[in-house]
Amino acid sequence: MAWTYTTLKSALQDYLETTETTFVNDLGTIISQAENRILKTVQLPDFRKNTTGTMTSSNAYLATPSDFLAPYSLALDNSGYEYLIFKDVNFIRAAYPVSSTTGVPKYYGLFDDDSFILGPTPGSGYTVELHYFYKPESITVANSGTSWLGDNAELALLYASLVESYSFLKGEAELMQMYEGRYQEAVQQLKTLGEGYSTTDSYRGGSVRAMRA
Repeated sequence: MAWTYTTLKSALQDYLETTETTFVNDLGTIISQAENRILKTVQLPDFRKNTTGTMTSSNAYLATPSDFLAPYSLALDNSGYEYLIFKDVNFIRAAYPVSSTTGVPKYYGLFDDDSFILGPTPGSGYTVELHYFYKPESITVANSGTSWLGDNAELALLYASLVESYSFLKGEAELMQMYEGRYQEAVQQLKTLGEGYSTTDSYRGGSVRAMRA
């Protein structure tokens, strides 16, 4: 069954047989943590996004979108799109130690949670296109009370939420292990969908094989 925020909260209280006030009040945070656990375990094609922006001349940094999780590609328009090569920050710092040295950027790296670093520093305000893995709206704040995970990854969301809930409640190790095992099974199925069936077809790749966690 698909989950709404309301039905998922109710199910967690039923599974764990508790309506303890602190636990119930923190269910929003617990479910958000469960969503983050899934998103950081498997990359789903449904959570790919493209956005455009503009580099700032003489500024070596480019802001990431507010829902950014990881990059797939970054390209700049220099009379045609040119794709930048992803590198570690240390590489870019070593290759272009003087930030005032400008040109057409060839490399980019993830400087921190909010920005990329570019090398060399752009000498013009180039238009850029970022293709990235984004964090979808949480089921806990969606006006509809629904989400992609709640509609399409019901078991993964349920057992991830149970793991986070039981950790919050400081439950018994044996039952925690069972919930964790069920979560791993569910997320493995999600990996097969997200990283197998949705990224190839039988003509090109043959039958999809199960992927290791």
